[in-house]
Amino acid sequence: MQPPKKYFVVLVELDGGHTLYPMKEWCRQNPNEAPPIDPNTNSQQLRRAFTRMGWVTEDTETQVLVLHPGTPKTAIQAIEDEDLTLGNEDTPDSDRETVFELEWQLRDFISHNIESLKLEDKSLRLYVDPVGRDGVEYPTDVGPIDILALDSDDAFVIFELKRGRVADRAIGQISRYMGWIKKNLAHGKMVKGVIVAKSISSNLRHAIVAVPNVSLFEYEVAFSLNQIFEAD
Repeated sequence: MQPPKKYFVVLVELDGGHTLYPMKEWCRQNPNEAPPIDPNTNSQQLRRAFTRMGWVTEDTETQVLVLHPGTPKTAIQAIEDEDLTLGNEDTPDSDRETVFELEWQLRDFISHNIESLKLEDKSLRLYVDPVGRDGVEYPTDVGPIDILALDSDDAFVIFELKRGRVADRAIGQISRYMGWIKKNLAHGKMVKGVIVAKSISSNLRHAIVAVPNVSLFEYEVAFSLNQIFEAD
């Protein structure tokens, strides 16, 4: 389970460098530039207030970045792969976005609907090993695989799931699982990788060019209310 994301205001210098400030603290120190709401409100409400002012927000794997209008995309890419931690935590209590809040929710949704999905026009099914253990959180010597499946040609399909934005370091993780499956289970059969996330970074889109048999997918969550009228 991933810890809650941290929220930062990003200021980009003329030389292309950048500085990250905890969002709520920046709002307290810059009331003339901050949204006209209480900076102690929950982080998601504050984020939406920035958006209404025209600011741009981007999700990385561990952070939510709030950027001034016109901030170049290169600044976002430079931050994506950095493991930034600041002392003052910004705890987003009650935050909810249109993403799966926890990776296990995304994992359960895909595993329960695996037979309705297709990869390269081939139907999928969960892998089940000789002792009856299925492919959900399948244990390996290099860590548990989120979902291990087979396609209609009996090729192994490894799902790596990320609830938010994912950077190119995910390639190393899924390659590790694919290597273990090739060595221990595949016995010459094809092994494919699938990375599923809310948002795929541009770095990752470039990285998979050099990694065969890995596909990228972004998921969407739709929610609607249908009114039910009383009986006649």
